[in-house]
Parts: sequence; structure tokens; C-alpha cells
Amino acid sequence: MDHAQAPILQALADYHGRGRLPFTPPGHKQARGAGSFVRQGLGDAVFHADVLASGGLDDRRTRGRVRERAEALMADAVHAEHTFFTTCGSSLSVKAAMLAVAGPHEEVLLGRDAHKSVVSGLILAGIRPVWVDPQWDAARHLAHPPSAQAFEDAFRAHPGARGALVTSPTPYGSCADLAGIAEVCHRRSLPLVVDEAWGAHLPFHPGLPAWAMDAGADVCVTSIHKMGSGLEQGSVFHLQGDLIEAAALASRADLLGTTSPSVLILAGIDGWRRRMALHGRELLGEALELAAAVRADIELVDGLHVYDRADCTGPGLAADLDPLPVVIDVAALGTTGYRAADWLREHHRIDLHLADHRRISAQLTHADDDGTTAALLTALGELAHRAEELRPAPRVLVPAPEELRLEQVCPPREAYFGPVEDVPLDRAAGRIAAEMLTPYPPGIPAALPGELLTAPVLDYLRSGVEAGMHLPDAVDPALRTVRVCKGTDRRNTPGGSRLRG
Repeated sequence: MDHAQAPILQALADYHGRGRLPFTPPGHKQARGAGSFVRQGLGDAVFHADVLASGGLDDRRTRGRVRERAEALMADAVHAEHTFFTTCGSSLSVKAAMLAVAGPHEEVLLGRDAHKSVVSGLILAGIRPVWVDPQWDAARHLAHPPSAQAFEDAFRAHPGARGALVTSPTPYGSCADLAGIAEVCHRRSLPLVVDEAWGAHLPFHPGLPAWAMDAGADVCVTSIHKMGSGLEQGSVFHLQGDLIEAAALASRADLLGTTSPSVLILAGIDGWRRRMALHGRELLGEALELAAAVRADIELVDGLHVYDRADCTGPGLAADLDPLPVVIDVAALGTTGYRAADWLREHHRIDLHLADHRRISAQLTHADDDGTTAALLTALGELAHRAEELRPAPRVLVPAPEELRLEQVCPPREAYFGPVEDVPLDRAAGRIAAEMLTPYPPGIPAALPGELLTAPVLDYLRSGVEAGMHLPDAVDPALRTVRVCKGTDRRNTPGGSRLRG
């Protein structure tokens, strides 16, 4: 296929070239109604690209097949059989994939390090989760994707499960053994869905970890806006094989998605595909060289350590590591990642991807260069020099792996939609959660609806909030109270005692 084409961008240029006059949404009518204050802030180009998808960019019956042709080009570029665009982010894409695998009351195997959007899908669909434990690095307090053997064991224990979902890469860059997990699924003629939201770049350079379609996955969900050049909410999901019907997957996406897709976001996806198909190997090769140099320079800064393959891969750990998320351990500085990230934003205007109790992560892409990385290195050097200002850091009580894992005592949907009440934090241990409690970013719930809350996990969240952790989806983000299922109290169960002081 001719990857110099960009059907959506070309149709947008044609729309303006023909001087089309809209008597349709959007109501700003090509910026004329937006007002000078908004136009000065956003620029008219944003409004000019914001046209109606059908009855504007394409005719009312979409006979130009504009979006369909763009999706076909994307599928060809990444070796998928079908590709679907969405302007609702990978949070929608992963829900659509789950709904194509299983229905209400059916089981799906899921890595417990799944994103909160996966849990939202469980709640909406009524799917029953079979959680597969990640591989846990107890020394670094870091989770890596579950192993293929863990999925094998879970299928044996739950032979009625309809398929599996795994997250790879994780927000920390660690990658699953996708080929091994796919083989476990396909031996049973069951599909594998990969939440590869952080892997939009993987198909375009051989020096990067294997991507889901090449590893044999059936569905792959990718956020173009994360590691690609798309706009926020730009996402695609790819399909291959015959274990999931393309029409069914498209229907599930239509069930959840907007009927007013943003042409602006679709055009960003189209442009990203074109650039990667034509120049991706060169651009990503330069990014990998830059990342290697940056990693080496950060490693020379006293008190900082960059996680590499030696830290993250091997028996009991990840199968591979994406080097572009530069994950930096700041524990030796005597502070937390929360304080380090806040200091870098305040003093150097640098925003980082994520921060936790001991790490920060600087995400590099093909858009970075010597100038951006020089600013990062200067800021990190000063952070280390002035680390005394960030001490003493509040202690975050991170549980041991066996304490971090909560028991799922009822399905997420039942807990979420059932009778609930808000109880003081110090009375929540032994109760069943009716909400997600999710440190964000990266957005992996520490507790989710239907799980039995325990003192160690609540201690972790309480101490985390005191240290700077953000819990945006909790009813009370300050965690003075916790939403639980009404009428449940299992305070006598193991781990259900009061919180520690």
C-alpha cells in the first residue's frame, strides 16, 4: 500500500479546498462562533480541523471510505488484519476488546497489574475476573507482567475462562512474554488481548521489544498519544486471526464509543501512521541512541539509578524492557519520587510521566533531542545536589507482595452497583471495597470493587497520600473515608485488623 497517503488529512484539505459551508455541527462553524478569547488561546487551526466526520469530511453515507481507508493503511503498516480507530482513548478500546471476548458472568483471565480502565470494563460488562498475579520484585517494590506459566496455571484452575488479557509494556517499560502467553491461550483456542497502550512505537523498529501482533496476540490496544505523535484520546485497536470476529469487535466499540468522533484526533492518528511507515525506523533509531546516552549520563549522577535490563529482566521478572521510559530510582537521595517530581516541576518546569514512593520516570520519544534531554540532565543534577531540601521524606508503608494482593470476594459489578456506605479509614479493614483506590499515574488500582480491604493495603494508601500520592478516583481522595459495600464486615478475617499508626 502507498503509505505516503493520509486519507483523513487529505480529505480535510479537500474540505477546505472546496470551500464547503457547514450548516451542521460543530456549532462554532469553522471558528467563526468561537469568540476571540478562545481563538487566541487555541488558534484557528484547531477549529478548522474540527469538522463533522460524516456529512462533512465524508458524505453523509461515508461513500468516500475516508476513515476505512486510513484504518486499512494502519493495519498494513503494523501487520494486522484489521484496525479500528477511536477518539475515546484506549480506555474505550480495551473495554470493547473485553466485551468481544466475554459476556456477563463469564470469566476472563487478567493480569492484576491491569489499568483502571480494565476494571471499569469488568464493572460495565459484569465479567468475572480471574486475577493472575504479576511477577513481583520485592526488593524494588515493582511489579512486572505475569508469566506464561501463571496464565497456564490459571486456565487449569478455571477451564471455563473465555480468554486472557495482559498489559505489556507496563508504564515502567517492562514487557511480558507475549509469545508464550499467546501459545497458552491458542492451545485452548482462546483469544489473547494485549493492553499495549504504551507500545505505539514498537512495530516500527527491530531494536524495540516485540509487539503484540507479531507475538501472536489476537487483539492489541494501543494509545497513539502516549508514545506516538497523536493527540490525547487517539487510540487504535488491532485484530488478527479468527478467534474474535471483526464485526463483533466493531460492534462492541460502537456500543461504547461516541457518535461524534473528533476528526482532529483521527487526523493525528492518520498522520502518525504515515510518518512511522515512511520514517519510523530512522526516527526511532535516533531515539534509542539518545535514550542510551541519557541513561548513561543519569547513572553518573550521585544518588540516581536508572533501571535497565539487568534490573528488570530475567527469571521471575520481565521478559524484555523498553528503554524509552527512563525509570529513575531516587531512594538513595533520601526522598520520594513524589517530592522529586514536584521539585522538578517547580524549579525547572519539567513534568515527568509518573512518580511513586521511590521512582520518577522521564518518558522519551522520537520527539526528543539533545536540547530537551540536556534540560532534563541539568535538572536531575541539581535535584541530586539539593536533595537535602527534600528530606526527611514521609515513609510510604509498601506491603510485602503477599500482603499487597487482596482477595476478590465478589464480582466488581455487584460491589460497585450494590448498596454502599462511606466509613472512616480506620474502620475500613475487613470491609469489601465498593470503589477503586488507584494511585495515579500509572493508574493500577491498589484496591478495586469486590476486594476485601486489609490493614496493610490501607496503611500503604494512607501513608502514600500523606507522602504525595494522588488517588483521583476515590470518593474521598484525601482518604479520610472509604466507600465499602453496606452491611459487610469481615474484621475477623486474616489481615482484617485495624490500621497501624
